[in-house]
Amino acid sequence: FSLTGKEALTYFPSLGPSTSSAQGKVHMKQCDLLKLSRKQKRLCRREPGLAETLRDAVRLGLLECQFQFRSERWNCSLEGRTSLLKRGFKETAFLYAVSSAALTHSLARACSAGRMERCTCDDSPDLENRKAWQWGVCGDNLKYSTKFLKKFLGQKKIGKDLRAKVDIHNTNVGIKAVKNGLKTTCKCHGVSGSCAVRTCWKQLSPFHEIGRLLKLRYDDAVKVFSTTNEAVGHSELASPQRHSHSSKHPTSPRSTDLVYVEDSPSFCRPSKYSLGTAGRTCSREGNCDSMCCGRGYNTQSRLVTFSCHCQVQWCCYVECQQCMQEEVVYSCKQ
Repeated sequence: FSLTGKEALTYFPSLGPSTSSAQGKVHMKQCDLLKLSRKQKRLCRREPGLAETLRDAVRLGLLECQFQFRSERWNCSLEGRTSLLKRGFKETAFLYAVSSAALTHSLARACSAGRMERCTCDDSPDLENRKAWQWGVCGDNLKYSTKFLKKFLGQKKIGKDLRAKVDIHNTNVGIKAVKNGLKTTCKCHGVSGSCAVRTCWKQLSPFHEIGRLLKLRYDDAVKVFSTTNEAVGHSELASPQRHSHSSKHPTSPRSTDLVYVEDSPSFCRPSKYSLGTAGRTCSREGNCDSMCCGRGYNTQSRLVTFSCHCQVQWCCYVECQQCMQEEVVYSCKQ
């Protein structure tokens, strides 16, 4: 399960007021609309609420990917995504990581929001989550989310080939990024806000923070190859690129490293991986030289209308004038 062009553009009928039987049929239909394996569809049908959560996760991951790469040559557009997922580029690594992170995040939030039938608020024994509902709060259930996700992705069957190992590694990087963003939030209850009673629950970081972390991992991604571990007798990932350059021997990448196996294309010209950068807007002082791949850029002026000189009138009315200003737009040449 990873970001593709189909699920993100598929909108399901809402589960309006109806009988439980009708809701069940709609849920089944939602599962069938998703591009899932046979096993994943079986799990989807057993979990009412999961199909909509999967749809939300794909959209969440896609929007975050496009936001993080908005100023890059590859801007995470839907075009070419299927071909990209078949390769071992840095961009492929990010797609796997942001997909698994979005799914982990969405599942945990769906549990705490009551959108899933088989899970609810987080019930970690070291916190007072079981009492939290009395005060109108509900911890994000990351424990259920990660447990279900491993079953959903079928990670027990670790692939023997290099690409399979790389994909699983990057998927786990995404899950770990969500785990690292889990925070304990506490609320005091009592007279005048005193802490006579304190309720604590677990809360996930906003997904933008997770996306920003994964983008940093992408920037420092490690190229890997397969090597045989003689001690245990099976192959594992290794890389000559290390954060410490004191050792010349290949070592395993860290569990937080995004890894890839082949160098990326330039993404400058249209290909099966992207539409290229022709026509893309850029910042003359920032990224135009890189974005336009040396082809240069066009400069265009346009007038933009905006509200200005706003004044508050009695009692609750704001009166504004309409101003115009010239805006210069830069776009890459063909």
